[in-house]
Amino acid sequence: MRKALLTVMALLLVSTMLFAGGDKEAASSASASSGAKTEIYFLNFKPEVADVYTNVVKPAFEAENPEYTLKVETAASNQYASTLRAEMAKAAPPVIFQVNGPVGIVDNVNDVAELKNTDFYKLLGDKSMALSVGNTEVAAIPYAVEGYGIIYNQDIMDRYFKLADPVVKSMDEVKSFDTLKKLVEDMTKKKNALGIQGVFASTSFAPGNDWRWQTHLFNMPLYAEMIQDDPNANPILTATTAATEFDFDFAPQYKQIFDLYLNNSTTEKGMLGSKSVDDSMAEFALGQAAMVQNGNWGASQILGLQGNKVAPEDIKFLPLYVGLAGEENQGLDVGTENYLVINKNASEAAQKGADVFLTWLFSSPTGKQIVNNDLGFITPFNSFSADEMPSDPLAAEVVRWMNMDGITSVPWTFAGIPSEEWKNAFGAELLKYINGTSSWDDVVSVAQTEWAKEAQIAGRK
Repeated sequence: MRKALLTVMALLLVSTMLFAGGDKEAASSASASSGAKTEIYFLNFKPEVADVYTNVVKPAFEAENPEYTLKVETAASNQYASTLRAEMAKAAPPVIFQVNGPVGIVDNVNDVAELKNTDFYKLLGDKSMALSVGNTEVAAIPYAVEGYGIIYNQDIMDRYFKLADPVVKSMDEVKSFDTLKKLVEDMTKKKNALGIQGVFASTSFAPGNDWRWQTHLFNMPLYAEMIQDDPNANPILTATTAATEFDFDFAPQYKQIFDLYLNNSTTEKGMLGSKSVDDSMAEFALGQAAMVQNGNWGASQILGLQGNKVAPEDIKFLPLYVGLAGEENQGLDVGTENYLVINKNASEAAQKGADVFLTWLFSSPTGKQIVNNDLGFITPFNSFSADEMPSDPLAAEVVRWMNMDGITSVPWTFAGIPSEEWKNAFGAELLKYINGTSSWDDVVSVAQTEWAKEAQIAGRK
């Protein structure tokens, strides 16, 4: 009987231990469930700040908001639209993504959440800058105003001004294409004395790297055409909704600035098809070129390059003078195609987390410091005081040009380009022109015919 009793007691002990262990495991599981973090998946548009989001923004946000984890993925250059489509089809799609303006928001109309009641929207100073679509009053919110033009190295320019018989004696004299052309061509003649390989850095045409020409430089003739019949018209709205055809009336102006780049470059024309934007920015940073067309986002590429030879105080901006009437009063090309959207198909918790993250980034002391010093955005939010400006020199240059008396910025009319397909077709034809396998008339023809085709596909009336 003693043996039987001991056996029963042993069984009871084992059973108690098993149940106790099960309860402990269940409790542990419940605890893990209650402490689970909400993931916020952000698909980033800008490769040049990918490392900032991953190495600076992510750890800082998670440290101050431990209930969330931030996942940041970055699309390759010129591949955002296709990457977004692929990611949105997945079981766990991005909760925050970007659109490039009115065309982009229409392309994603079934995924945009209503943002009018979010804390993020409350930060927007000028509420008219937000985009609407269909019944969604606030579908996308701009997060950065940017500017682009011709970046130049003041140190190289000062060296030129000290040479015998410079055609101009100060950059303040450069207020038109004609003056710019004289300056550039004279600098090319004296490039050995200046210690440069070319006045302009490489006109990059490696696959996915032609956006500076088929989008940014193209903004000049597109803008001019959209306002030539009505100077008071909204060129962005006209290009986006009414431009079923594009005549390329200002093709000569585009050609002359484009040729100026090509003929006074660090790189022979036949090599441009393999040159990337990074190559071009590196040439400028290393002092091999005196000028490069790009935007304020390029400051980090210049200053962050190992071996950089350009001091921050020598990095300056010049408008894109292409030969338009009245360009002496023209400023930089300023605007935004950077709009943030929250995916309405994501979980409620993820959407809330997206609002928390975006509000934190653009209003918390830590977030604003990162925006100013690391991301270098010029933001439209009322959470930034007048003295809270980005520390990089090109952002400061954008602000300087925007506040210059008698100077008017050129709006980003390229938001009205009907599709990425048009950009790709135009860029491909430009490369053929560079390589001598296509004439300039062919370039103009492609721009015209592809625009009409893509506008029709886009459903413009």
